[in-house]
Amino acid sequence: QVQLVESGGGLVQAGGSLRLSCAASGRTFSSYALGWFRQAPGKEREFVAVISSSGGSTYSADSMKGRFTISRDNAKNTVYLQMNSLQPRDTAIYYCAANRKNTYRGSHYWLYDYWGQGTQVTVSS
Repeated sequence: QVQLVESGGGLVQAGGSLRLSCAASGRTFSSYALGWFRQAPGKEREFVAVISSSGGSTYSADSMKGRFTISRDNAKNTVYLQMNSLQPRDTAIYYCAANRKNTYRGSHYWLYDYWGQGTQVTVSS
């Protein structure tokens, strides 16, 4: 069992940056792939980025490449999402999720076994 708790969301102006964190409990954290997803009001949950268990492989949605960076620190049981050049279209609840099978480039939400409660990111124009 893994519990995930996101933090770092908030209100930021367009062009600004935020770094989201997701702290995990559980001894097997370092064996899981970790992903970030987001969901805006009235829209489906959208894949943002994923990082492999070792941190050696990352994969991001095309619309986030060059702006968002995923990373992890297995010693701290934490995964991060650095978001730069934020735009109003990035406004959403951001969720982190854990994939027990460490699926390579897992971008589908059904691959993930555990989810955090989400953190709100609001970008004003």
